Amino acid sequence: MSTTPTFHTFTADDIKGHQVSMNDYQGKVVLVVNTASQCGLTPQYEGLESLYQQFHERGLVVLGFPCNQFGNQESGGEEEISEFCQVNYGVSFPMFSKVKVNGSEAHPLFRYLKKATGGFLTDAIKWNFTKFLIDRDGTPVERFAPTTAPEQIAPAIEKLL
Repeated sequence: MSTTPTFHTFTADDIKGHQVSMNDYQGKVVLVVNTASQCGLTPQYEGLESLYQQFHERGLVVLGFPCNQFGNQESGGEEEISEFCQVNYGVSFPMFSKVKVNGSEAHPLFRYLKKATGGFLTDAIKWNFTKFLIDRDGTPVERFAPTTAPEQIAPAIEKLL
């Protein structure tokens, strides 16, 4: 048995506090995004939901991970975040509890994703709405900058579906 971690090796708490195994997404194409409610890029929620609606039946799942490490732009609690996403953007894709994506307290999933995909100059996540595309086998295949609009990722998703 391989000891090399894949995306499916990890777990995270969903926005309601229940532990979720990423193994639940085996066989799916996954887009992991660190999100924030008070960011200039927050309207990307709309594009992410659109991608999810467009490709969900073909095997895409979008996973949102709120993060408050950039400009204190996700200061609310889980219930507040969940309500904001649903009321303002109709988010129906899975959302997770707030995580740290950089530093010594970074969630193990994000440490793995950063190492697997690298970054520009450093592996560190530079801002909210950094996106990681993972293939059906759990292998991270591409990292997208915060400013990359969700619709720009559609061709890369199509290739993996």
